[in-house]
Amino acid sequence: MDIQTRKIEFIQAFLKLQSENVIARFEEMLKMENEEFQPMTIQEFNKRIDKSMEDSKNGRLIESSKLKEKIEQWR
Repeated sequence: MDIQTRKIEFIQAFLKLQSENVIARFEEMLKMENEEFQPMTIQEFNKRIDKSMEDSKNGRLIESSKLKEKIEQWR
C-alpha cells in the first residue's frame, strides 16, 4: 500500500472518531511531530540533574513498579 492510500484510509478512519480524548491525543502527536527538535543546553541538563537530586532528597520519587502499574491503567 502506498503512502497516499494509507493517508486517505487514515483520514477516513479519523473522521469516524467520536472520542474527544482520542482526537486530542492525535492532535498532541501531530503537534509534537511538527515541532523542531532542540537539544537541551548543558545548563538545562545540569538544572534537570539538580532538580532530580533535590526530588530524591525530599522523597518525591515513584518506584518503577508503581509507575508501571499507573501506565497499565492508562490503557
